[in-house]
Amino acid sequence: MTDPKSDGPSSFFNAMAQAFDATISERRARPEFVGALCLQAFDSFEGNLAIQTEGAPAIACAGDCPACCVLRVVATAPEVFLIARFVNANQRALAQRGVDLPGRIAAINAFANGCSESARMSLRQPCPYIEAGLCLLYRLRPLACRGHASYDKNACLAATNGQDADTAVSTPHLMVRSLVQNAMMSSLRSAGLAWRLYEINGAVALALGDAEAERRWIDGDDPLLPAAIADFDAAEIGATFDALRA
Repeated sequence: MTDPKSDGPSSFFNAMAQAFDATISERRARPEFVGALCLQAFDSFEGNLAIQTEGAPAIACAGDCPACCVLRVVATAPEVFLIARFVNANQRALAQRGVDLPGRIAAINAFANGCSESARMSLRQPCPYIEAGLCLLYRLRPLACRGHASYDKNACLAATNGQDADTAVSTPHLMVRSLVQNAMMSSLRSAGLAWRLYEINGAVALALGDAEAERRWIDGDDPLLPAAIADFDAAEIGATFDALRA
């Protein structure tokens, strides 16, 4: 485990990027590649977050509040394909409980894909994975969700309802999420894999609609490109990664 406090964010970024480089090199041709990348990212986030938040106030988030689940969620390709696998593996069982998850994803994608952060929130439409106030894929939720944590549940609910509320979020969560996510994206880029950020529902819909999407991505294509977020400057971000890894 690499402590972001020990040598600074740049050292932490490079250590994480090297670890992701190794995983990509060793497992790219294996069936567990996507799962291994995501597990590494999630474990790195959780472990280093524990270091960063030692002695800090407790957050209000406990997995039982969907207040922030009207926000735009962005994800990397490995996270998208992991979720697509979850949907494919569980859609029949969920349908038996009255939950048409692919239908929900398609429905929200029809009018929310391409929305800016503010436009997505103004829709006040819950994430398709929310059922009875709980997240169906909570244990597989992407880094964007893990990195958004509030100290005040009531303030989150008020903001979701359109009120002017000060929703103080955890800075350590945001920082560790950013470092881990960027390190993985940098490694994907170095390996010639599509490394952008995608609007989660649009990207999952594309993955569900193309049985070869994951394989095409592993081969260097970008089948999720139509769901790439507009406010992503690949040239600038790539130059930053190059400078950090120089």
